Amino acid sequence: MKLYSYYRSSSAYRVRLALNIKGIDYELVPVNLLENEHQQPEFSAKSQQGLVPVLELDDGTLLSQTAAIIDYIDTLYSCHPLIPQNPLERAKEMEFVNIIACDIQPLNNLRVLNYLKQQIAVSSDDNLAWYRHWIDKGFAALESKVTQHPFIFSKQPTIAECYLIPQIYNALRFNIDMTIYPRLSAIYNSCNK
Repeated sequence: MKLYSYYRSSSAYRVRLALNIKGIDYELVPVNLLENEHQQPEFSAKSQQGLVPVLELDDGTLLSQTAAIIDYIDTLYSCHPLIPQNPLERAKEMEFVNIIACDIQPLNNLRVLNYLKQQIAVSSDDNLAWYRHWIDKGFAALESKVTQHPFIFSKQPTIAECYLIPQIYNALRFNIDMTIYPRLSAIYNSCNK
């Protein structure tokens, strides 16, 4: 299988983590978002939205959207389960994941930040304030949900870590003060070890 990815895309990062945790072999196909490779016809044929990640299966089937890809590989490859089968445990993990997937990342991804800058003429300072606002709102909620480490819900990484680690990586790129989120920072540091 092939994974079309951009190294700083938190969505693509999530899928890379899931594939690596499960030990699944895949070919990485870089798509440079800064050079608009995602808008070229060759990639647009694979992703109608022009977004990464896209997972291309050996038979040519294309899957997009992080949650769908992770759910597919977790269902297909039973080793190192990422999504719990227990309905309550699953709901708690998905609640955590959706704070990132629905409330933080979509508001702070490259196309939104570029739109604010280029179409609405938001200043760089205001753009950064926008980013920090949504990170702080989401991270405050996530911080309150973390009660253990080195992993959030289990004795091994799950879908929660697959979503959290890339989001913290991006927050650090934007100089977010992570000392105010000590539990999230502890998870991040544990996972990076």
